[in-house]
Order: sequence, then C-alpha cells, then structure tokens
Amino acid sequence: MSQSTRDGRAWEPQYLQSIDPKVCIGCGRCYKVCARGVMTLSGVDEDGEFVDLDDDDEIERKVMIMTDDGNCVGCGACARVCPTNAQSHGPAT
Repeated sequence: MSQSTRDGRAWEPQYLQSIDPKVCIGCGRCYKVCARGVMTLSGVDEDGEFVDLDDDDEIERKVMIMTDDGNCVGCGACARVCPTNAQSHGPAT
C-alpha cells in the first residue's frame, strides 16, 4: 500500500509487526515516542511468560509488548529509538 508525503514523494509505511522479548530491554523509549498507544510495558517471569506488572514477586524482567498493533500508522519512530533493534517492521499485509 504505497502512500505519498504532503509534497507528493512516494512513501510506504512500515508498520510494527513484532517485538522480540528476548532482545527487548524494556527501556520504554519506543513507548515514549509512540503517540498511538501501540505498545505497553509488561513483566516476564522466569519461564518466559508475560505477567502483570502488579505481580512483583513473579517478574524476572520487563519488556515492551504490542497491545494495539492495529493503531500503528507506520511512522517508524519506535524503530529509530530502539537501542537493541528488538522490533520488526513491514508493509501492511
């Protein structure tokens, strides 16, 4: 799905497709630059399962997860600020 910028140059949005929980460090940079609420912070337990942040005794580490991927507009801001390159992006399917 090809789009164009305001002055008519071709641009193809690259939508957030996934966040690798093994690579994500949970820094929150992507969350801070996303104005669309596409992702949120989640806990991960020692078995690698996602748990609520309220379960302090269960949390081994924190990572970002996608919560509303349909709201992504493909701007790529999250990819530009991710220090570990934990995200995958691509065209609309």
